[in-house]
Amino acid sequence: MRPINRRRLGQFLANRRGIVSLVVFGLLFVTSLFAEFLANNRPILIWYDGQFYSPIVRDYPETTFGGDLPTNAIYTDREVQHLIEAKGWMLWPLIPYRYDTTVVGEGRMSLLPPSWAHPLGTDDQARDVLARLIYGFRISVLFGFTLTILSSIVGIAAGAVQGYFGGWVDLGFQRFLEVWQSMPAIYLLIILASFIQPGFWTLLGIMLLFSWMALVGYVRAEFLRGRNFDYVRAARALGMLDVRIMMRHILPNAMTASLTFLPFILIAKGAGVATVGLALTLVFAGGAAGKLVCAFIGARIGVIATVCLTEGLTVVGIIGLLPLPLEAALVILPVIGVALNGTSSVLYGTVPDLVEPARRTRAFSIFYTGTIGSGAIAPAIYGFAGDALGIPTALMVVAGMLLLTLPLAIALRPALAPALR
Repeated sequence: MRPINRRRLGQFLANRRGIVSLVVFGLLFVTSLFAEFLANNRPILIWYDGQFYSPIVRDYPETTFGGDLPTNAIYTDREVQHLIEAKGWMLWPLIPYRYDTTVVGEGRMSLLPPSWAHPLGTDDQARDVLARLIYGFRISVLFGFTLTILSSIVGIAAGAVQGYFGGWVDLGFQRFLEVWQSMPAIYLLIILASFIQPGFWTLLGIMLLFSWMALVGYVRAEFLRGRNFDYVRAARALGMLDVRIMMRHILPNAMTASLTFLPFILIAKGAGVATVGLALTLVFAGGAAGKLVCAFIGARIGVIATVCLTEGLTVVGIIGLLPLPLEAALVILPVIGVALNGTSSVLYGTVPDLVEPARRTRAFSIFYTGTIGSGAIAPAIYGFAGDALGIPTALMVVAGMLLLTLPLAIALRPALAPALR
């Protein structure tokens, strides 16, 4: 295990509530995987006339147990039970009902209150609620896991191809995304579900059609930046396959950026999980446009002025998040994203002017390593500051650190070419 993964595991193990939550969820999920052995209207095991039978695994005709009908045995039928018990025994699950089993008996069986026979009662169609809960939990978790994994794979792959190859591939894909994102997904889902039989894989495929675009813009922006690095060009020159360059050299660096305090600030303002997701989307959308915007500004007012402008906007935006209401905070998030993501791109272009040609490769690697390394340790440092001082005070510390970059940037001005100043 790598040291960074060992530290992450240690941080998680230090969180008792996180461990308890993981254990409880894991036990529930693993238990639900064996739903057929916990809640079923078929016996788990039958011993009849000197042989074992497993009705959960396969079907048996009624004639196997001495009956008259060649159809599949119905094990809740009293006659079939008497035939089996005459020459053997049956081992039933804890809950002798499936999710679709209708409870039969004398009197009203629907909407029964909790009892020993039905721990959570029955629903309006006389089906056991606990049995339906076990099956429903399993299919819900598996559906969410599968959709998230497939959406991430498709979205990352699409963004990587766009950003790495660029040109007409990027242009054509962007136009396709604009058209696809403009489609009313909810209405299309309702229409498709009306004439397609709903099922796990059918619904998963329909949901996947519209859920894979969340990561495309962010991954594309990172690959557009990463493909111009010297180590990527060197890998191309050595004849390395494009797929290997994308997977081993660019993709790991494209996944490192994160925002530490933003979700906590929004939650403190009354935002829910969906609003926090929207806020992060707004920041990433601004970041995707940050490189283009800052490059355009830098070509007209110079690198140093652009850095001062973006860092100043970031400071104002971070401080402004504290007193502003939630709606106003969401409005300024794209501006913060533009400033955050654009500054590093502008400064990256100054490296050739600061070092000799023979040392530029090392300078680029030092710049890039320092940027990624700082982005990796900053959340931990500011996280400790937030725990010790509180989030508002920690944000003021972040703003102060950003202001320190202004004199450093101004100090670089004499070393830059006149066109970049």
